[in-house]
Amino acid sequence: MRSILFLVCLIFITSCNTKIKPHKPNFLLGKWIRTNDKPGNTTYEIWNKNFTGLGITLKEKDTTFKEILSIVSINDTLTLKVEDVNATPTLFQFTSQTDTSFVAENPTHDFPTKIKYWLENKQLKAHVSNAEFGIDFTFKRLKK
Repeated sequence: MRSILFLVCLIFITSCNTKIKPHKPNFLLGKWIRTNDKPGNTTYEIWNKNFTGLGITLKEKDTTFKEILSIVSINDTLTLKVEDVNATPTLFQFTSQTDTSFVAENPTHDFPTKIKYWLENKQLKAHVSNAEFGIDFTFKRLKK
């Protein structure tokens, strides 16, 4: 009887220690075009199935901004990695997440310190900010 009780307790304890693995945000996947761009600019975000992406802004045919994006897991925490903007990659750790949104933060970075993505009415929205300033992005999905 004691061995059965011990076994039941052991199963209960180990099942309580299971950690839910974070899921990568599938809602990002696809090709998006910004609908609230400055006149003369066209901004795209492209997210691949392996959660690598590209953000690019064109003024006519000239590239005025480019960033390489990826969502990686570091120590079981999802992280948004932004490259090609600064000399070294900038990491933003996920601080909250739902099936249709996430917030990633890096309080030591100057701008932005916080990046939020969410899906709303079939549009991809993003807000990048620090304590003093924020920029809103609205994207619509491009046809395949």
